[in-house]
Amino acid sequence: MQQYDALRARLADFPMAEMMAGLCLLVLVAVAADFIVRRGLTRILLKLVERATDELDSLLRPVVRNLSRVVPTLIIQLGIASVPHLHPSVVTVVQNVAAALTIVAVVLAIGSALDMANALYARSERAHRRNIKGYVQVVKLVVYAIGTILVIASLIDRSPLLLLSGLGALAAVLMLVFKDTILSLVASVQLNSNDMLRVGDWIEMPQLNADGDVIDIALHTVKVQNWDKTITTIPTWRLINESYKNWRGMQESGGRRIKRSLLIDQNSVRFLSEDERNHMRRIMLIDDYLAEKSDELARWNAQLVESGRDPVNTRRATNLGTFRAYVKQYLKNHPRLNQQMTQLARQMAPDESGLPLEIYCFTATTAWAEYEDIQADIFDHLLAILPEFGLRLAQQPTGADMAAVVKAVAGQAA
Repeated sequence: MQQYDALRARLADFPMAEMMAGLCLLVLVAVAADFIVRRGLTRILLKLVERATDELDSLLRPVVRNLSRVVPTLIIQLGIASVPHLHPSVVTVVQNVAAALTIVAVVLAIGSALDMANALYARSERAHRRNIKGYVQVVKLVVYAIGTILVIASLIDRSPLLLLSGLGALAAVLMLVFKDTILSLVASVQLNSNDMLRVGDWIEMPQLNADGDVIDIALHTVKVQNWDKTITTIPTWRLINESYKNWRGMQESGGRRIKRSLLIDQNSVRFLSEDERNHMRRIMLIDDYLAEKSDELARWNAQLVESGRDPVNTRRATNLGTFRAYVKQYLKNHPRLNQQMTQLARQMAPDESGLPLEIYCFTATTAWAEYEDIQADIFDHLLAILPEFGLRLAQQPTGADMAAVVKAVAGQAA
């Protein structure tokens, strides 16, 4: 103790040396506190978290790191006044800068905590229905704005209310600067409140070349990963102002629609003879149909004969109608189609390309690859069985068709 008093007495004769010693001591205390908090308390907290769950390790680390920076800045802010022979203006400047750094550390810690909360929420099942990333970004924006005001007020040593009172004159400028942010905020609220968009939804927006899964919904942008693995970034407000298709309803329904037509050559459509009808009864799917149809036609035609009508008025089965009945039964008995949803085999208006026979049904799965396999299997079978009904597909003449015509003409000429 006597040696310490003697050292102070000697330093008193040298004010500059005493001031430098006080500054060095203050810096050493701040560094030691930072070491204790960052290296000691931080590690203890992280170890406790790791024992609870490994997922929180990377999320909690930024929060603790930013909070640990508050301790040394507070020590400097409170201890700078104890340094001897230091000019009052220097003390004020250091205190103001230290206070500003403390505010910055707290603001960054709050931002990290919000990011951690958003990351934890994103792992829950509710996140697929309600995304809060846009709201988190709004809160962070407000926190950063308040922190900026407090930092400026600390640096200039003025009340924050004084700065806030001057913001009224800048309201118009702020509205112009943050126009996109305000539009995006309103759009985010509408998208979430009306459940119009979720992460994982498949959307189509042709005007922006977007066709794929939503992978991120932020305040200003929505990211869509297209099927070619490119990323399309869409401004959030455009999803409110412009139309787009969301395939979520299809995915949740459990069935995906097949809507495709077979173009029938109209010249191949004809009546079926009695022998042809009997021959087709070997096809199990239309055996009952042909039996019922034969009885119905026999009763109808018998009434016409009894009334003395000309035989041209009799009704006869057609190969196209029989094929359409076969398609209906084939779809009804298909194991990979959703039998609770609409199934149709209908004729469309004929044109120069042929007579469209449209197949309308839903698969029992919404997976893309399985859907394409089921659709291909159905039309492979229908195309292959068409000749059994005496029908042909209509298509434009190809080189092989023209070569066959030329060969036939040449053969006749020879």
